[in-house]
Amino acid sequence: MCDSPNIPKVYDPSASEAKWYKYWNESGCFKPRPARNGKGNYCITIPPPNVTGSLHIGHALCYTIHDVLLRWKRMQGYEVLCVPGTDHAGIATQNVVEKQLRAKGISRHDLGREAFQEEIWKWVDESGGTILNQFRRMGCSYEWDRTRFTMDEGYVKAIQQCFIDWWEKGHIYRGKRITNWCPRCLTAISDIEVEHVDAKGKLYHLRYPYADGSGNVVVATTRPETMLGDTAVAANPEDARYQSLFGTMVNLPLTGRQIPIIADEHARAEFGTGAVKITPAHDPNDFEVGLRHHLQQIVVIDQHGNMSPEAGEAYAGLSREEARKKILVDLEELGLLDHEEDYTVPQGTCARCHTVIEPSITEQWYVRMKELAQPAIDVVKEGKVRFIPDRFNRLYLEWMENIRDWCVSRQLWWGHRIPVWYTEDGEAFAAITEEEALVKSGGRAVTQDNDVLDTWFSSGLWPQAVLGWPEPTEDLRKFYPTSVLITARDIIYLWVARMIMSGMHFMNEVPFNDVYIYATVLDEKGRRMSKSLGTGVDPLELVDTYGADALRYALLSRTATGQDLKFAAVQKGRHSQTEEARNFCNKIWNASRFVMMNLDDEFLAVYNGQLPAVEQRDVLDRWILSRLNQTAKTVNEALEGYNMDDAARAIYSFFWDDYCDWYIEMSKPRFNGDDLAQKRTVQTVLVYVLDQVLRLLHPFMPFVTEEIWQAIPHVGETIMYSDYPEFDADMDSADAEAKVGQAIEFVRTIRSLRSEIGLDISSKAPVYAVANGPEHAAMLAEMLPVLNPLQRVQPVSLVPELPSDIKPIMDSCRLADIYMDLGQFDVSKEIARLQKEQANIENELTKLLARLNNPSFVERAPAEVVQKERENATELQARIAKLAGRVTQLA
Repeated sequence: MCDSPNIPKVYDPSASEAKWYKYWNESGCFKPRPARNGKGNYCITIPPPNVTGSLHIGHALCYTIHDVLLRWKRMQGYEVLCVPGTDHAGIATQNVVEKQLRAKGISRHDLGREAFQEEIWKWVDESGGTILNQFRRMGCSYEWDRTRFTMDEGYVKAIQQCFIDWWEKGHIYRGKRITNWCPRCLTAISDIEVEHVDAKGKLYHLRYPYADGSGNVVVATTRPETMLGDTAVAANPEDARYQSLFGTMVNLPLTGRQIPIIADEHARAEFGTGAVKITPAHDPNDFEVGLRHHLQQIVVIDQHGNMSPEAGEAYAGLSREEARKKILVDLEELGLLDHEEDYTVPQGTCARCHTVIEPSITEQWYVRMKELAQPAIDVVKEGKVRFIPDRFNRLYLEWMENIRDWCVSRQLWWGHRIPVWYTEDGEAFAAITEEEALVKSGGRAVTQDNDVLDTWFSSGLWPQAVLGWPEPTEDLRKFYPTSVLITARDIIYLWVARMIMSGMHFMNEVPFNDVYIYATVLDEKGRRMSKSLGTGVDPLELVDTYGADALRYALLSRTATGQDLKFAAVQKGRHSQTEEARNFCNKIWNASRFVMMNLDDEFLAVYNGQLPAVEQRDVLDRWILSRLNQTAKTVNEALEGYNMDDAARAIYSFFWDDYCDWYIEMSKPRFNGDDLAQKRTVQTVLVYVLDQVLRLLHPFMPFVTEEIWQAIPHVGETIMYSDYPEFDADMDSADAEAKVGQAIEFVRTIRSLRSEIGLDISSKAPVYAVANGPEHAAMLAEMLPVLNPLQRVQPVSLVPELPSDIKPIMDSCRLADIYMDLGQFDVSKEIARLQKEQANIENELTKLLARLNNPSFVERAPAEVVQKERENATELQARIAKLAGRVTQLA
């Protein structure tokens, strides 16, 4: 026996993490290595975070899932490549640098486009790698030498190639449509860049007089300022109230214009009066109505959020808010403000500057989607791309089958400038360089389009572009299509769909086979995390406090497929869930130290990683190896199905329960015995199983497993490239699992009896076992020398029948009826204690039932609170029944 100097008493995650990450990276462990074990290639191209980003808890989960799969596949023998990178994040990055310039009293217009871009590049060079460095802190094993950026030279070439290809094939056009317009950023933005909030507002009911003076129609709106751009009033064609009015003209107040009442299914009879105003230039639904009915599009709010000249002389130049106030006053003076009511207004705001979005008609570049979308629809229907969970298949297909043309232009200075050039007379040419455009124009002077491409246009090429497309690179040949995309549900349409479309168009092959939609991390109450509410969690603070392994495991063990993840807030400097995971790290560490302390030099000199011969293994050895084998099967199957929580919990249960609580404890008599052969057998099995469970756990907790693995007898340079345990039918032993399982049940039954009567651990009550037949008696006789030290009672007496002079309490298990003698205890005192506990619980139950029987409580309390109280009542009733049964038994 030796106290191993290789495993200190206390695990220090900070020192271990820095040491091993440096070793892995400098040793080239993250680079692809030739496949072994007959495996093939495995590739992931990570979702590129914004270059402005910093690690949040959602990132911590997403990119840790990536790393679990990468480490698992490396250990299985695949040639693994993971390409990291960042997205240039047009609006976000431009805003960051503009904010810095404003602090100096400078605007981008003062600098000009070229100098402003130079300022952005300076910022990217200095700060743009922050989030990638934070991924390193989390242990992410990405191939950093292949890191890509959507503004690097090769990537820009891919984007230009895509645009020109689509231009030449007629997929790209310029036109006027409704877009999400930010009056502060002065650009169109995508749907994902719009934050939707519910604001307190009003629903205004306005009277539009019939042109013939016979009365008026009342319309309801939350935005009276847009009425100046109305070009129709609509009602549902099935609404009987308006069927005789379709085609009638009404006077549009404050404008001097007349507009028609039209029939359109967009109008809902149950909303307001059933009649709605139609403003095609300032509402996406109204825009579609306008197209159907050939309505005029009148822009009354300009790009700065102010009223345009089209709004009329009385309102032009006013802000949206000022115009609303004046319009309401003017309508009331004319007697045309019918009434107003409080109303919750769904409001879109810019995710970057929080300005209220103005849906507005602007001239933008668009991609025609129908033709490009069809192959991407087909591959999902054919199962060539599968979503996990599979319910996202339906959501994807519903959106794709009703897809609209895609606005790909942004009015920014940072990004991929649209490769279109114009002559003075307006003729347009798509070209990568000005020289190429001049050739196409026949030498006429050309000017490049000022807009840049939507960030999603460039990221839609990610899987093939980061592997070298449009060049026929070796990476592209070997690793495309990639294996899996791991992403959030809210960008299925904006990103996933577009990658599948571009992959099918340019590569004639899907970009990935699986799309795993990972869980959204919520607070304990199921809400989005919020710094203002105090529910936000900084992952790096948790790493500093508990270590990266603990945070990884805390997240992964709660990541059920298809369910959101509820994550606690930090309270008084402590985070309960990560602390629990840290305790698991410590358990692994301490158990490993115990094993190493029981390995002598002679054993270490001859250990070769091989198990003892089958005939040398006793029932406990066969049991723990069979349990290990079943755990390996469970973990591999769980990872194949992206069930991170099932895999993590299976390893936890095996290590903590089977290995530590039972095998190690039951093996101690063989350590202390005189049989050297048995001692060598148990030492070998202990080290072998520890080695295997460290390998199982490595993808989840890479640092602590590497630290321990390097300290125990092992073969190989790093645990990262050791073979991952897999199911082996020869290791299975149903017989050993049945026998040891029954023995464990026997011990637990005795411990339960001790616990239920409150028997102090120092008290040694006599215990008798009456076996359920000769076979069970023989098994107990064989196992009792191992089991007796675990039961914390006097050694169990195996008897054919119960002695007549004892006062027992009794319980049963599959092996035997078990009797604990209470002769030395005051049974009446124990009965009184149990009855008092029962009375207290009955009193608590009475109060709880009174609350549940109160209709006011049931109707007003949140449903989850009522359900929880009902579950509490059921639990109390079960406890009362159990206490009553124990009292009856003692009496």
